[in-house]
Formats: sequence, structure tokens, C-alpha cells
Amino acid sequence: MIYGIALIILGILAVPSLLLSRKPDAKEYLDKITPYQGWIGLVFCFWGIWGIISAVLNMGWLTTWPIGWILWISVSVVTAVLGFLLGYGMINKLLLSKNEEAKEKGAALLAKLAPLQGKFGVAAIILGLAYVVMSILH
Repeated sequence: MIYGIALIILGILAVPSLLLSRKPDAKEYLDKITPYQGWIGLVFCFWGIWGIISAVLNMGWLTTWPIGWILWISVSVVTAVLGFLLGYGMINKLLLSKNEEAKEKGAALLAKLAPLQGKFGVAAIILGLAYVVMSILH
């Protein structure tokens, strides 16, 4: 359940215009979180990568609980991508800056994914809600 709630929060961070259109006073809260966005993104990126690895290692769920496994891998991929997008500055500073080739590949990946940030943000909110509902029902 916490994974779903965290994904909803990550989606809101990725698409702040969606939240601000509904609650204009939320800008104050978003401004407080913005300085930590890099660290939040870094943590979510690794959390998403760990989720992808875990889902692949538990592929047996596909035969017993396919909807749950598909939701799990979807949530993990969206978490990793949004974490990368939001935490790219921190990832670049801490991990990629020592290797020029890795730095170039990271920048190329960012260039490909950045235009899709809004769509991934909305997907994160929807998948987060689905994950919370699944957690309650299961």
C-alpha cells in the first residue's frame, strides 16, 4: 500500500501543474519539497530498479497472479523512470560525473524521456491508485 501512495506522490511531483490547477494553494507545499527533489528522485529511481529486479525474479507470479505481477512491473518501471527524471541532477552528480561515456548516455536517456514526464506522472497517479486498491482488496 505504501508503494502505491509513494507512487501517487511521485506522480504529483512529476506533474505539478495538475495539482496546482485543482488546488492553487498547494504551490506553497511544492516549493518546500522542490529542494529535495533530486534526492527524492534518486531514491525512487533505485526503488523502481529494485522493483523491476524483484518482479523479474518472481516471474512465477505470472501463472498464479498475472494481474498483480503486471501491475507490479508497471509500477516499478514508472517509478524508476520518474525517479530518473526527477533525480537526474543528483544521479549525474553522484554517479555519472566520473565517467564521460556514462554521462553522455545519461544525458541522451534524459533527452528521450523528458518530453514524456507529464504522461509518466499521470500514469504514476493512476497506477498508484490501482496499487492502493489492489492492496486493500488483496
